[in-house]
Amino acid sequence: MDIQTKIADKQTGKTPAKTVDKAVHKKTAQPIAMPSHIAIIMDGNGRWAERRGLARTQGHKHGVETVRKIVEAAGQRGIPYLTLYAFSSENHKRPEEEVNFLMGLVCDYVERDLERLHTENVCIKVIGCRDGIEARIRKLIEHAEQLTANNQAMTLQVAFNYGSWQEIATTARKLAEQVAAGQLQAADIDSDLFDRALTRNGLPHPDLIIRTGGEYRLSNFLLWQSAYAELIFQPILWPDYTEEDLQKAIVEYGRRERRYGGLNNATVQTINPLE
Repeated sequence: MDIQTKIADKQTGKTPAKTVDKAVHKKTAQPIAMPSHIAIIMDGNGRWAERRGLARTQGHKHGVETVRKIVEAAGQRGIPYLTLYAFSSENHKRPEEEVNFLMGLVCDYVERDLERLHTENVCIKVIGCRDGIEARIRKLIEHAEQLTANNQAMTLQVAFNYGSWQEIATTARKLAEQVAAGQLQAADIDSDLFDRALTRNGLPHPDLIIRTGGEYRLSNFLLWQSAYAELIFQPILWPDYTEEDLQKAIVEYGRRERRYGGLNNATVQTINPLE
């Protein structure tokens, strides 16, 4: 993959949109403003399987194949950071059989693809609560992170056993403990300090959040970090999601003017989404 890694502003977690020379709209031949960080809520595996009379687990298996395709497609487009919502902390409410299958599926993906991702210079990071996770899974996650820690082509961040409410509450509790211990003044806590305490792995906030499957909500995903992200909801069920669908989302992102609450008098290049 030919990817140039963007150094983010660690104070705000924001990165400006960038233009990648090879990312050109097929109809207008105009350069497309590319997001530095794309985060995807991969929704629709179970419904995909049910519509075909299959077990929900089969939908998750097909979803993994889509993960492989989209990770490759993001790399080819020069996206430095990609976050995938693999397993929510709320997913534990599902039947035990499905939860165990999902846990095993994440392990299988890492075990099968780790060497290839490492060879392609992809850095793997995982966010989410590791308390209560099977020791084998924790060791596998730690191994993947350590093995790829120095890779720079692209950062693939996996949200596993992740919930944003829990992440925010944990951060608030840690800051409160620092205040109680005299290590921090309560008056010093502002949004920038909280953001630095919250945001792990050195990634910028997502520029673009995509949700597949036709639902219109964030489902406890990167709630703090998504404050100024562009949100794009696509009706395609995740196992059917393609490189072309990703491209449509990127093109739509390129049409939007990002002002972060301010004013921008610059002319906006309007690009029609791919048909």
